[in-house]
Formats: sequence, C-alpha cells, structure tokens
Amino acid sequence: MEHKGTVTLSTERLILRRFTIEDAPAMFENWVNDEEVTRFLTWPVHGNVSVTENILGEWVKNYSNPDFYNWAITLKGNPSEPIGSIAVVRPIDENLRIAVIGYCLSRSRWHTGIMTEALGAVIDFMFDEVGVNKVASFHDPRNPHSGAVMKKCGMKYEGTLRRADINNQGICDACYYGLLADERR
Repeated sequence: MEHKGTVTLSTERLILRRFTIEDAPAMFENWVNDEEVTRFLTWPVHGNVSVTENILGEWVKNYSNPDFYNWAITLKGNPSEPIGSIAVVRPIDENLRIAVIGYCLSRSRWHTGIMTEALGAVIDFMFDEVGVNKVASFHDPRNPHSGAVMKKCGMKYEGTLRRADINNQGICDACYYGLLADERR
C-alpha cells in the first residue's frame, strides 16, 4: 500500500477536500447539529459550534499523517461550504489492506445521489491510489438507505452481525458490505 493522505478528489458534481477550521459554522448548520442525521451515528449532535471547531482542530492536525483519510463533501459550485463528510473510520489493516468507510450528509441533500458519488470516488481512490485489497462499510439495519448507497457503489452484502455495534440508538446489529479489488466494475 502507498498511503497518500486526504488529497482532493473531484467528481462530476463534487469536490472532496480537507476540512479547515473555517468550515465549522457550515458543518454545524448543515449536519452535525441535526438529530436526524446523527440518529444512526456513533457521536452525539454537537451542542454548539465550539464543539465542531474542536473536532475540526483535531482533524486538521491529523492531516499531517499520510494514513488519515477524512474529506469534506462540497458541491463544485460552492466548494467553500461542506455539506457532509466521508472518511476511513478505522485504522487500515496493513496486512489485510482493508479500509472501512463511514459517511454522513446534510439532510437537505439526502436522496440526490451525492453520497453515492462521493463513496464511489473514495472507493476508486482507495483501490487505485492507496492500493487497498478491500473497501468495507456497515450500517444499522434500521437505516437501509445507507446500505442502498453501498450497493449502488458495487459493494456486496456480507452479512449482519447481531448486536455488534453501538450508535445513538443504543446497541444494534450491523449490516456489513464489502468490495474486493478484483471485483470492481
């Protein structure tokens, strides 16, 4: 594998870029203070923008690590306003070369294909540039739309682990999806 860190990625409609501290107000407004967006995530809503600023400060520091992958999702027409995030959410297993991806998006952008486009770009980057063998992701079965995004990106359902995760709803099942390098379209 060849770690590249969080480099800017571009798609038809999107620019995936590093976060900056200046993104805090938009991030707070667009998704991290929305209980519906965070319903099936592992972190609580941000009570105020200073919580968002503190988290962004940590992320910005981590951009110096070549194995840190965390993108702000922005529209090409407005790259200064993040509308969501997508990241490698667990350390990459260097032996197995598996990257586990997590994502969230402003509710106003749900059901527009934006997350499918963003995940597709990250999958391509992880295979083509970093050299992972597998990209994986998982979701709470009560959030089937997340699984639909994974399927649209070519990921295959691998099974459901019972009571294997915890999120803002409590202990939950986890539906796992994966895509191997040699299975790509």
